[in-house]
Amino acid sequence: MTQPSIQSEQQHLEPMQLADQPDGNDQAEHAQDNKNGKEHRSVLTFMRRSSPLNTSQTQALQDYQHLIVEGPVHDARQLFKNPEHPLTVEIGFGMGRSLVLMAQAAPERNFLGIEVHVPGIAQCVYEAGMAGLTNLRVMDADALEVLKGLPDGSIDRLQLYFPDPWQKKKHFKRRFVSHERMPLVEQKLAKGGWFHAATDWEHYATWMLDVLDNRPALKNVYGKGNAAPRPDWRPETKFERRGHEAGHGVWDFIFEKI
Repeated sequence: MTQPSIQSEQQHLEPMQLADQPDGNDQAEHAQDNKNGKEHRSVLTFMRRSSPLNTSQTQALQDYQHLIVEGPVHDARQLFKNPEHPLTVEIGFGMGRSLVLMAQAAPERNFLGIEVHVPGIAQCVYEAGMAGLTNLRVMDADALEVLKGLPDGSIDRLQLYFPDPWQKKKHFKRRFVSHERMPLVEQKLAKGGWFHAATDWEHYATWMLDVLDNRPALKNVYGKGNAAPRPDWRPETKFERRGHEAGHGVWDFIFEKI
């Protein structure tokens, strides 16, 4: 796989103490469910939010409906005119601006964006449609369920940019990057493919590094214990700007499937 140019400087992430176990209330709740024989619902890594659409977004859902994919999807590569092109999947693309820019800059790649925020989906297809993109599709779906349905080894890059950090200890189980969820990511990545995550929350950054550096099928491209320099090919996102404005650092992690 051709690697994009990345600056040579390396950032180092200082370790911090993690409280990575569910709290007593969560454990008691799970125990009670087991006792009562209840089947556990899947723990979601996202929360749906409702907000109104503006005029262009509303129109975009009609005009560019061909860019919106309905599930289930059995092979995302076949959604595109050139299915042989490498597939990039982005989980939680927000309003989609950075995803559109990446698709414009890399016509040799196909991009599938997964989001649950309808205004974000509408804005993304509006901008993609206005730009005449043919290498981008979007879905309104739970990314984990989508991944489960895709062929093993079919994704060249999986992107997770500025996900919800789920700051409260009792919500750590909702974080996408976890030892429970990464086996699915590893399974769907092609050999040599990348999992690329970015966050502006230091605790989640440390958590990510602790998980990813200890995955048997992933190798830290910048060496164990290191964050990646900010890639110039990753456009700045709204959440990244907010993080900078709040005085947060930003950490990128790039791990290769081995």
